[in-house]
Amino acid sequence: MSNTIKQNQYTISGQLVDVWKKEIYPATMHIQAGRIAAIEVLPKHVSVPNQYILPGFIDSHVHVESSMLVPSEFARLAVVHGTVGTISDPHEIANVCGMQGVEFMLNNGKAVNFSFNFGAPGCVPATTFETAGAALNSADVAALLQREDIKYLSEMMNFPGVLYGDEEVLKKIAAAKAVGKPVDGHAPGLMGTKAQQYIAAGISTDHECFTAEEALNKLNYGMKILIREGSAAKNFEALIDLMHTHYENMMFCSDDKHPDSLAIGHINQLCARAVAKGIDVFKVLKAACVNPVQHYRLNIGLLRVGDPADCIVVNNLNDFKVKQTYIKGILVAEDGKTFLPSVPVTPINQFHCMPVTAEALAIKITEYPLQDGKIPVIAAFEGQLITEKLWVTPKVNNNYLLSDVENDVLKIVVINRYHPAPVAKAFIKNVGLKKGAIASTVAHDSHNIVAVGTDDAALAQAIHAVIEKKGGISAVNGNNTTILPLPVAGLMSAEDGYTVATAYTAIDKMVKNELGSTLAAPFMTLSFMALLVIPHIKLSDKGLFDGDRFQLWPIEQPIATDSKRE
Repeated sequence: MSNTIKQNQYTISGQLVDVWKKEIYPATMHIQAGRIAAIEVLPKHVSVPNQYILPGFIDSHVHVESSMLVPSEFARLAVVHGTVGTISDPHEIANVCGMQGVEFMLNNGKAVNFSFNFGAPGCVPATTFETAGAALNSADVAALLQREDIKYLSEMMNFPGVLYGDEEVLKKIAAAKAVGKPVDGHAPGLMGTKAQQYIAAGISTDHECFTAEEALNKLNYGMKILIREGSAAKNFEALIDLMHTHYENMMFCSDDKHPDSLAIGHINQLCARAVAKGIDVFKVLKAACVNPVQHYRLNIGLLRVGDPADCIVVNNLNDFKVKQTYIKGILVAEDGKTFLPSVPVTPINQFHCMPVTAEALAIKITEYPLQDGKIPVIAAFEGQLITEKLWVTPKVNNNYLLSDVENDVLKIVVINRYHPAPVAKAFIKNVGLKKGAIASTVAHDSHNIVAVGTDDAALAQAIHAVIEKKGGISAVNGNNTTILPLPVAGLMSAEDGYTVATAYTAIDKMVKNELGSTLAAPFMTLSFMALLVIPHIKLSDKGLFDGDRFQLWPIEQPIATDSKRE
């Protein structure tokens, strides 16, 4: 049926999954001028193709930039898996390029037949404890929210600002309320009266729950909970059982999805896993298809007469392998092949960083917090954005702190990419590198340069590689340097999505097989080590940050010892 893309009127037959009646029956759907003109219910004895017709899937919260693909290329890969739309927060590129970045995402997204639903970034920059490339104030946000192509106020990460009545924060929320648009939340670990207060301010969703207890607490206060399963943060297993009874107020999202995993699957994978867990298929489809459309009031069809013909055809209701994807009545993908065209891209960027020397990365023992002979270390965890504070006996040579490869305590640095500034330095555990270094200009949310390495020479080499390309991810093994350039704001490639996915797979394999990283997604995990709004300890370009006290750690100030020791 690949010629369907050229047709104005046609039919699709199969077992129609009616999410409204919660019934499955043989039917022929008549498409005309991009809409469902009629649904002909057939007698059960009538033979129809052995396939199921469903509404299209929606990713209810994703930062497209994290795929390292521009929106048009993200769409080309996503439609193959039955995704017809996203709720997209463009705050990554907004932190780099401001309003110009938001316009870039909107315009590029409109160049293809896909339902991108962008929000007005609510926290640019995310905090005052880091250097971003731009800032959007309440007036900027209010202006964006007036636009028809801006659907909501993006995640309000500054939950302390909500709780303590920050004037700018409250103005942004008020601007969304004034035009009747939802406000997305971001409040990891917030529970009880504080969660109730946060929700009462007008926050409608949260995608940061990492325990069922937290999610249930917020559900009981009237919040909608998004089950996140991305390339780094994976909360599906912790939250999925809640869908048995709370499916009306739950959705699926990826939040951050690297190109290699997007090439393999998307929301369809979560549907298959949910059904395998014993969740009723209609509850699953309510979360994957219906709830996002209703909550954000999207112009996406849900298999009703008169709706846009946004639908998918799958082989069965167990593995949800997508045979065809239609958007506005046009066949955009079939049997693993995308029909969306690649769109020429003119990169935008903001990059003003000079190369650093290995000497500039050295850490004198007097320059770093030291308590009882131990130093604070960031402990990263597989599948989580949260970190823990560890106190570790450091490896020292001639009064300099060194990476301790044997104990997997490695140096991590963050470098301001917007103007010259001192290098911020710390140590991290659980990256697992045995040699070499990796670096990235994808470092949520301000996107300075973040790098981890086993020695200063390799670190400097990896950093130099991304500076030379004005953005990218790099890996160094001796004299061998591999880089995936990201010229669009230092976040995204301008190349074909499948080409980027292949290149990413290669560099990811190098980091694991040659350098020894034990992480499933080393670059994605690295990108979150500067994300200050996620507890408990992170590193910004201004220094170590205590997420519990929500402040930078001056060397001379005693550091709280309410954390683990080794």
